[in-house]
Amino acid sequence: MEIETKYDIEESVILDPSKTALLIVDMQNDFVKEGGKLRVPDAEKTIEPIKNLLERSRKANLKVFYTQDWHKAGDPEFEIWGEHVVEGTWGAEIIDELKPLKEEFVIRKTRYDGFYGTPLDEFLRLFGTKNLIITGTVANICVLHTAGSAALRFYKVIVPIDCISAITEFDLHLSLRQIDFLYKGILVERGEDIKFKEV
Repeated sequence: MEIETKYDIEESVILDPSKTALLIVDMQNDFVKEGGKLRVPDAEKTIEPIKNLLERSRKANLKVFYTQDWHKAGDPEFEIWGEHVVEGTWGAEIIDELKPLKEEFVIRKTRYDGFYGTPLDEFLRLFGTKNLIITGTVANICVLHTAGSAALRFYKVIVPIDCISAITEFDLHLSLRQIDFLYKGILVERGEDIKFKEV
C-alpha cells in the first residue's frame, strides 16, 4: 500500500537556545537494542542523528531531558505489550550511545505520555522553555502522546524526522500527520536542519 503523505516539512528552523529544550524519548535497550523485549527495528538508525543533535544542543547550552519508561513488576500495561523496561533491568537503561550527563534530566514515566504524572512540565517552565525538540521512539506511541501533551500546554513542538522511529511506515506517517495537522508542530527532515541562534 502506498502511503500519501499530507504534512508540511520545513527546510530548516532557527531556534533561540535559551528558550529551547531537547527531549529524547525512551531510547532504552528494550526498545532499541538487539535482544530488547519490544525492539523497534528502525530505532538503531536514529541513534547517530539523535547523537549529533544532542552534541550540538549541548554546545548551544540547551536543557536536555530524557524520558525513561519505567515499570514495576505486574504493571497493568504489561497486559497490552508484555513485560518490558522493568525498573533496574538492562532493558530499562538508556542506551550507552546517548547516556545522559550528570546535569541533564531523566524523567521516569509509567505511561506513554512524558508529562503524565511527571515533573517534566514544571522543569520546562522553570527554565523558560517555549520550544521543545522531540526525538526518540516509538513515534506513534510515546513520542506522539508526549508531543500532544506538549502542544496542549502551548509549547512549540519541533520534530526532526530522522530522529524518530516507528514499528511500521504507516505508524510513522500517521504520527507526522498528527503532529503537523493536529498539534501545529514543526517537522524537519533531519536534526541537522535545526539551527540555534547565537545569544
